Amino acid sequence: MQTEQGGIFSLFPFGVFLAFYLGLSLWSGDFYAVPMPIAFIAASAAALAIGKGRLEEKIELYAKGMGENNIMLMVLIFILAGAFAAVAKSSGAVDSAVLISRHLIPDRFFAGGLFLVSCFISLAIGTSCGTIAALGPIAVGLAQSSGVGTPLMLGAVVGGAMFGDNLSMISDTTIAATRTQETGMKEKFRVNIRIAIPAAVVVLLIYFFSERSGTAVPPPGALSWRDLFLVLPYGAILVCALCGLNVMLLLLCGTVAALVIGVCCGSFTPLGAVGMAGKGTLNMAETLIVALLAGGLLGTIRHNGGITYLIGKIEKRIKSTGGCELGCAFLVTLVNLFTANNTVAIVVAGPVARELSLRYGCDNKRIAAILDTASCVAQGIIPYGAQILIALGVAKSSGVVVPVNQLIGSLYYPMLLAAALILFIFRGAYSRKKIQ
Repeated sequence: MQTEQGGIFSLFPFGVFLAFYLGLSLWSGDFYAVPMPIAFIAASAAALAIGKGRLEEKIELYAKGMGENNIMLMVLIFILAGAFAAVAKSSGAVDSAVLISRHLIPDRFFAGGLFLVSCFISLAIGTSCGTIAALGPIAVGLAQSSGVGTPLMLGAVVGGAMFGDNLSMISDTTIAATRTQETGMKEKFRVNIRIAIPAAVVVLLIYFFSERSGTAVPPPGALSWRDLFLVLPYGAILVCALCGLNVMLLLLCGTVAALVIGVCCGSFTPLGAVGMAGKGTLNMAETLIVALLAGGLLGTIRHNGGITYLIGKIEKRIKSTGGCELGCAFLVTLVNLFTANNTVAIVVAGPVARELSLRYGCDNKRIAAILDTASCVAQGIIPYGAQILIALGVAKSSGVVVPVNQLIGSLYYPMLLAAALILFIFRGAYSRKKIQ
């Protein structure tokens, strides 16, 4: 089968997904009324119904999308994240990490403190998924012990993770953005912090004032050597990350460390630890199904010309330097919606953005920062993205069910980052107009 250069009709399956999942959920007032896998199945059926070719060929294309490298890597991350979360929780590492955090983070500033910790770790290790998988169980534990809402705490972790994903020198998105725009990482970083830092400061202020008005938090219990020993898996993850290990090896090292320490502390037997790890992977079953179905659906839409159609439409509406920057941000955002991967979105949209920036005389450092930021905004709020799926999966493996709409409503940083990006683009256009 050859790639179809379809029009707007090639985006029809995505419309089916939105109508089926979002529409029915809003209509019923319950975001659990329609399971996300069922919504993807409905959209996938629509994708297989359109386009040219025999059904067998379209199914084969869909299966290739499910088995795409990035989807399989995502699945492996989910499996390891589930195992790590389950073993760490049963060993007592989560409870100990919560207790230590209670002593380190000022009272009534748990969400803000956790946001800062998430920013630091993700900036150091360059991966949002690894940060969420490591801090997610701690966020759930802190929420239960402090009375702060679980969606708020998970939103703080996801927001901080996207902060580092956007700015880290070793982040895949930074590498992709700078390479496609032919600029240096330091140059892109200097521009990027002008967008990210103001958004992060406003988020901290929101957390500070919203938590100050909350109820009093009971004092934490006393620390012991056992608590310090049990949190070593989290330290191992951070140290290994700083040594340059990828996210899957990070989670594997963390799981093994939690297993060994749990056995040494008498939290469980070796056989019990293995069984707990197995249960943790099974707890991620729905998340894995969503990732696979999303891969098949998005691969089919891409094949049918959906992304090509979007790129063509955006190019026709660009008439100035400011319009080019806004168009590049819009382009990478739309591609991200259809790929559910911010690095892939930058790789796909980057060459087009580079061509447009040369045509309209844009600063390549600004375009690189805009591409990275816009993709992180989109990735940080889509309900079928890896980051939110990991956060929901980790919470579920910890025994807490968080409605996806409540988590998205608590994602202050990605939303404010979007506002900061738009302001950055318009301020640049205004400055250029004054010079002229």
